[in-house]
Amino acid sequence: MSFKIAIIGAGSLVFARTLFTDIMSVPEFHDIEVAFTDINPDNLEKVTHLCQRDLDSNGIPIAIQATTDRREAFRNARYIINCVRIGGLPAFEMDVDIPLKYGVDQCVGDTLCTGGIMYGQRVIAEMLNFCKDIREVAEPGAIMLNYSNPNAMATWACNKYGRVKTIGLCHGEIHGETQIGEVLGIPREELDITCAGINHQTWYVSVKHKGVELKDKLLAGFEAHEKFREEEKVRIDILKRFGYYSTESNGHLSEYVAWYRKRPDEIQDWINTDSWINGETGGYLRVTREERNWFETEYPKIVAEPPKKYDGSQRGKEHCSYIMESLETGRKYRGHFNVMNEGCITNLPYESVVEVPCYVDGNGISVPKLGDLPLGCAAVCSQSIWVQRLAVEAAVAGDVNLLKQAALMDPLTGAVCNPPEIWQMIDEMLIAQEEWLPQYKEAIADAKKRFAEGPLLPTRDGYQGAVRIRDKTVEEITAERENRTITA
Repeated sequence: MSFKIAIIGAGSLVFARTLFTDIMSVPEFHDIEVAFTDINPDNLEKVTHLCQRDLDSNGIPIAIQATTDRREAFRNARYIINCVRIGGLPAFEMDVDIPLKYGVDQCVGDTLCTGGIMYGQRVIAEMLNFCKDIREVAEPGAIMLNYSNPNAMATWACNKYGRVKTIGLCHGEIHGETQIGEVLGIPREELDITCAGINHQTWYVSVKHKGVELKDKLLAGFEAHEKFREEEKVRIDILKRFGYYSTESNGHLSEYVAWYRKRPDEIQDWINTDSWINGETGGYLRVTREERNWFETEYPKIVAEPPKKYDGSQRGKEHCSYIMESLETGRKYRGHFNVMNEGCITNLPYESVVEVPCYVDGNGISVPKLGDLPLGCAAVCSQSIWVQRLAVEAAVAGDVNLLKQAALMDPLTGAVCNPPEIWQMIDEMLIAQEEWLPQYKEAIADAKKRFAEGPLLPTRDGYQGAVRIRDKTVEEITAERENRTITA
């Protein structure tokens, strides 16, 4: 079979090669067309070189088309795989550091909270441009498989305003499923798990083994687990109070609700510093910087490593390749994807993006009707959905009032800041991120005038947050990776 895929953000260091390895692990895909595109020509060249070497080593006669012209990459493509980060590390640093001046302490800042809302403004503006190109030059009916965060906001905007069928993909529920298998002492493969909710706030609403429901055993299992009871304090507390385990990591979940990060002296009570994902201040920003520095320094060593194998032994669990395999070959696949709700979860807004179990085969992607979420779980999700909706509409229209209302309604931001502080914080972020926010030209001019004329509210300049950990050196990262390899 022959069709074309395009990966945008293909210079994304490790992730693009991981996805490509998964795709090339499907034997029927060994004669497809492949295009990589990125705005960073150096990273694009490096990743393309690695993947082309992998192809050649596996005897697959595909020549990757690498280009900084995304329209050429999209031309005649059936699948567009999106993994861009608009604004890169400079904007990401602003998403974390500017809110800290106002007391908003985030672990990640890419989905909700102030950082996620601003990230959404950048990514939606650019992804709508992607959609225009897809409509004009890609294969009719092309599908975008979106990995970019904020996933729900971006997927919502592309489906509603971009008029491109877009499926949001995430691996949060996969990690949680592994944890559940461990605490129950049952191999994951033997469990029948159903998740439902919204991206990064999805709930394990059913966990069955041989037809027997086991979700009520999870609290005791997690509280008794020596490792998880220290690393997942927020998730366990949510499980205790709402009755359902959340798919998202401790650090992510802690910044989506109002209760765990609003008092600096209590944040350490709810997080763990063994890994960034457990809740440290700016944890994902730190590891992203470390990964970039490591990749740039260690690239010659990566090139010297053995090529990837495309025999299926190195295929991961990311949904992307399995969706394409099912659509093209008819092999059935079940996974949890982000799709427009449209009545799937009946007590969440009809117009919203939900993360639910979907079924794929040669007839397409089917979304079942799940009915109501448990009421408390629906309440948590609904609060976030209204933040998302305000942020999406703000990004599309360049409406600064909706943008500030989104920040005001955000659970953690609203718990920490009063309205004047939120208005000033968003002004400051608009000014700082001007180059990625063309839709806010007039609003940014007004914000600059307010900052010039004053008076301004006092902020905590230089504040590093409750639990900030220094960036590791390249040498430290290399030593850690080598140690993992030895002990694996």
